[in-house]
Amino acid sequence: MSVSPPRPKGPPLNALRAFEAAARLGGFSHAAAELCVTPGAISQHIKYLEEWAGSDLFERRSQGVSLTPLGVEIAEMFSIAFDALGDAVHSLRTHADQATINIAALPSVAQLWLSPRLPAIRAALPQQSISVTALEQTPNLSREMFDLSVFLGTAKKITAEYVLGDDLLFPVCAPSIAEQLTSPTDLFDHTWLFDATWSDDWATWVAAVLPGDSRSRQGPHYSLFSIALEEAKNGAGVLMGHSFLVDGMINSGELVAPFTDKVPSDKSLIMEVARARGKNTAGNKVAAMLRTSVCVGQ
Repeated sequence: MSVSPPRPKGPPLNALRAFEAAARLGGFSHAAAELCVTPGAISQHIKYLEEWAGSDLFERRSQGVSLTPLGVEIAEMFSIAFDALGDAVHSLRTHADQATINIAALPSVAQLWLSPRLPAIRAALPQQSISVTALEQTPNLSREMFDLSVFLGTAKKITAEYVLGDDLLFPVCAPSIAEQLTSPTDLFDHTWLFDATWSDDWATWVAAVLPGDSRSRQGPHYSLFSIALEEAKNGAGVLMGHSFLVDGMINSGELVAPFTDKVPSDKSLIMEVARARGKNTAGNKVAAMLRTSVCVGQ
């Protein structure tokens, strides 16, 4: 008769993921957002892991959590392990028949910059299906099954990252309003449109172009840049445009940039490509086409 005694079990994978994410991101709420669960679920996973290990991994305080010395000691090892697991999964995908390319992008970038470029990509890669997911935060490509991401943000200076260009701010409006604007001070006679996410854009531009002008300005706010852009096209007022998001409408004549003053924001258009074995992957082909489209001004 064979002997098959029960074997010691390790902690659940979800508990390990919860700890690693909370340690890397500095809190339960950030980990919950990345893993698409509640902060309470993260807390329970980590509590189970601590009970299994017989030692605390986080110190809980009223102002938040911090790693214990043991948590600090093991956190990097778990990050390396999950990065390696993510690389392995990406490699499996790229070596298999990868029918779908998954792209993550900021909503405004997805609609205004990426979407116009997709027809050319589909024509060049007819065997591929292109899936686009609009996200407010840049995903971790080592962990999530996206092949590449395109966001307006700050460069992380990593190997698989490409800065496609620096973002520039300048006012845009309908042609009928542009006819009434001869100098930047004329803007104060018109309605200013604000994007809720980038509500400081106007202040940044005015500080550079009209230094010392302390006049404040209020106007309607929009939760989506694309809605604000449509209202600018409709003649509702003047919007502070982002170069990568408005250039297409300026080229078509739907919008006008009445002044030559362009001010750098603190953002760049950044594309990140998931690490994978081999360079001739479908994801890398799409990334190369997007980079080329910027270079030739398409």
